[in-house]
Amino acid sequence: MTVPQDHTERRVVVTGPPRQTRRTSSSYYRPRTEIDEQTTLGHTYVRSLMRTQLRAALIVFAVLGLLVGPLPLLFAAMPDARRLEWAVLGFGLYIPLVLLARWYVRRAERNERDFVRLVEDR
Repeated sequence: MTVPQDHTERRVVVTGPPRQTRRTSSSYYRPRTEIDEQTTLGHTYVRSLMRTQLRAALIVFAVLGLLVGPLPLLFAAMPDARRLEWAVLGFGLYIPLVLLARWYVRRAERNERDFVRLVEDR
């Protein structure tokens, strides 16, 4: 008498620690980690952003100084023009100041966008 043998194989799933670890995102160069770890290179990245933001602020300050600075001299030269003073201060400076502020905000946002693109896209 023979015993019938089952020829179907059983599959066994073995779980355990992986033999090889996959390369993580930290295994390649990331400027973001340089910034987070406050390395010299990360400090250079942040300093570059701050320098561009400062440059934009100094440009706005210079234009503002050239726009508003001569006004006291102009008003002193024309002592009888009180209405002109109020018109210039009340209406004449409003539009240039708004345009200057708008330019500065757009420039600062563009600098930040460029910085994020530099840090994230490597």
